[in-house]
Amino acid sequence: MRHRVNGNRLSRVYEVRQALIKNLETSLFKSERIVTTLAKAKVLRGKAEKLITLAKKGGLSNIRQIEQSIKEKSVLFKLLNVIAPRFKDRNGGYTRIIKYKNRKGDDALVVMIELVVRQKKEKKIKKGEKPEEKGKELEAPAKK
Repeated sequence: MRHRVNGNRLSRVYEVRQALIKNLETSLFKSERIVTTLAKAKVLRGKAEKLITLAKKGGLSNIRQIEQSIKEKSVLFKLLNVIAPRFKDRNGGYTRIIKYKNRKGDDALVVMIELVVRQKKEKKIKKGEKPEEKGKELEAPAKK
């Protein structure tokens, strides 16, 4: 019987598994999209969503809990100052898993895990070009 046995061990011992998950979390928050296997992505999804929720709440104890998982200071600041405010109106479901392909060597299912609301890349303006002018925004009619 499998009473009180939950989670995927990913065929690794505890210390190696924890290091793998922390590295995956850091990579996800750094680039906002990573490619990995389905089993790793399912484990990562739960951990990453908990970290985003802690970052949204703020507070010293929550920040210290996040620091235990994310060791890079630049990624920590990005999570607290850029990623968490993006999800302020969303109650969970911060990540998306998209099936990508089967890996050639062992035929493992490879997926892409990404943050649902991603940062848009700004168009770079070359020297000598003028930026496009935005049209006038429509104003709402005044209520009587």
